[in-house]
Amino acid sequence: MLDLLIILAFVSHALISGFRARKQASRNLQEYFLAGRTIRGWRAGVSMSATQFAADTPLLFMGLIATGGLYLLWQLWIYGIAFLMMGFIFAAAWRRSGVLTDAEFTELRYSGRGALALRSLKALYYGTLINCVVLAFVLTAATRIAEVFLPWHEWLPAAFYGALQNGVQQLGLSLAGGSGLDPALATTNNLISIFALLCFTLLYSATGGLRSVIATDVVQFGIAMLGTLAYAIVVVNESGGFMSIGQRIVELYGAARAEQFLSFAPSGEGLLLPFLTIVALQWFFQMNSDGTGYLAQRSMACRTDRDAKIAALVFAWLQVVLRSLLWIVIGMGLLVLYPFDPAAVVDDSFKVAREGVFIQGMDNLLAPGLRGLMLAGLLAALASTIDTHLNWGASYWSNDIYGRLICSHWLKRKPGNREMVWIARLASVLILALAIFVMARLGSIQQGWKLSLLLGAGVGAVLVLRWLWERINLWSEVAAILVSLVAGVLLLHFFPGDGQEWIRLAAMALCSTAAAVGITWLTPATRPQALIAFYRQVRPVGFWRATAAAAGEDSGAPLAGLRRGLFLVLCSASSLFLMLVGLGKLITAQGRSPVLPLLFIGLALLAAPFWWRAVAAPRQR
Repeated sequence: MLDLLIILAFVSHALISGFRARKQASRNLQEYFLAGRTIRGWRAGVSMSATQFAADTPLLFMGLIATGGLYLLWQLWIYGIAFLMMGFIFAAAWRRSGVLTDAEFTELRYSGRGALALRSLKALYYGTLINCVVLAFVLTAATRIAEVFLPWHEWLPAAFYGALQNGVQQLGLSLAGGSGLDPALATTNNLISIFALLCFTLLYSATGGLRSVIATDVVQFGIAMLGTLAYAIVVVNESGGFMSIGQRIVELYGAARAEQFLSFAPSGEGLLLPFLTIVALQWFFQMNSDGTGYLAQRSMACRTDRDAKIAALVFAWLQVVLRSLLWIVIGMGLLVLYPFDPAAVVDDSFKVAREGVFIQGMDNLLAPGLRGLMLAGLLAALASTIDTHLNWGASYWSNDIYGRLICSHWLKRKPGNREMVWIARLASVLILALAIFVMARLGSIQQGWKLSLLLGAGVGAVLVLRWLWERINLWSEVAAILVSLVAGVLLLHFFPGDGQEWIRLAAMALCSTAAAVGITWLTPATRPQALIAFYRQVRPVGFWRATAAAAGEDSGAPLAGLRRGLFLVLCSASSLFLMLVGLGKLITAQGRSPVLPLLFIGLALLAAPFWWRAVAAPRQR
């Protein structure tokens, strides 16, 4: 009963937030999708963190630790560079652009009739294809949780449940997550759980827009972190105490495998090149390299440029340091409490099983109350991710597809504000239906995550270059998108193995960047008038010498601004990763000398003043 009361309290808060913001959100799309550009920086940063604290992420952590060790987590941590680059280089520019979506940005940045076509293509590519893949593996994680904690076959009347189960069997769906339940039973339970979760999320996110999403995200993140902390304490106690976990891992898996589990760098032969390739490329060659998507949306919703910068920094530290350290502790403990054969074949079934250990531990180890808190935290994490992706995806369909392409371009009319808001709400339902279709055909969470990474990798370079280089044109982006679609299919076919992931990433980066830059020089430049207008409004940094001079500005200012931004990114990234590794090594040292970890922490603190002054400066509108 205590578990249920905690969950109901969270549900009530979310619904109240949605209906409280309904009146403001219904005014127009600016209010619905950007909260009237009134969000404080710390709230926007926490909201970003809540979105990426999806219920699939701790499961993914557990799977990565078991399949390769802590060093595989750099595939997630390295994105911290992109988050910091967004804060110090792109966040303020996103705000100054004044656009509602990153697809709309296309018509601001480029000229010619093809700009609208590219805007529409990007709305479909990001808002539907990639968005639905991400939602699909988030919903896959939801089924792992629901299958254990929501036994609908025990709660619902037998006749009613039997009719539902027969309907599911006739559809031929299979959403069983490996809990041991009969597949038909598990699939029926999971569909009911997903339907209930989606109805709840839609009710507050579609009603109150971004205001309700951010208001609930802040609370959701707090609940999720509090539950995770409680879970970590219980796991440590059940494992025999913090100081004994390392020794237990050695006893269970052997010294060599234990070292692999707990190392922040690859220790096996032939792993260094793949590791360095991923660390060097993955943060840059991805669909959010410049903040594109819901990160840009949060930046554009901030009150000031300074708030947009603060949002990115809060996001990076919460994402990379705070939550990771708690999950490392849990991951180490679960290796002890739920051991496996070190010689086990690492295939999809193994990954699914190790991902599910996180949920199994919640069910077995947590007492009533704590289990309710952690379950509410995971449901909150699920809801915060789903509400953001629904709100973000719907912004493309309403603003870019319906408002700009259908109404303005084809029908030559201006839609009303309330009409646009209702289109946004209906678009959320469409996106959910497509995501469920994809989810039914998805394997492990790692499989979906890697698919989304590959699809986004092809566009990363051109997304950054369009801000930094005046010569990039709309055909550069078209080439990158087309190459990523074609090359993604071919690379998955010819290099399907997990150990070939670095080859896929390097090949995609090379092909897409070469295609984008090559097309840039072979196609006409953007009209000077469009570039000048863009420069005056956005004030981009980088290689804009000719445009700055044509606009009557200091031609050296953009490049100087880029140098300052990169210096701040370097200093802040040094602080971030030195702190992560230093604290992480203290956690995993298990009796070793603390000198090196403390040195890392000291260096992180020494680097902090160099970037903190830029954040604390009161300037910026």
